Amino acid sequence: MAEPSDSASDEEKWLVVDGRRWRRTDPAIPADALERLKSHLGRGRSGVRTATSDAELRATRHRTQLAKVGLGERGTAWWEQTDAERRERWESALRDLDALDA
Repeated sequence: MAEPSDSASDEEKWLVVDGRRWRRTDPAIPADALERLKSHLGRGRSGVRTATSDAELRATRHRTQLAKVGLGERGTAWWEQTDAERRERWESALRDLDALDA
């Protein structure tokens, strides 16, 4: 098995806001994929605020979760993944997210 390729520093891995640590977005995500993932994330967050039913709320939370995993902010830490695993993570998330709009 290939070894994780990134020896990122704590500063590259984490963002600290008001004493709380948040995982940073995977810096290896190409700009076009990053833009698409962030768009899905924004739509999911907006939908959570405006949902009018439990089903709508579940759907928008699902979109948000998929986007956060694709960005590397949830799930297996991106610095613990190989380059191939990282690429598969964001490509898979984008396929799943785009399918929500089909």
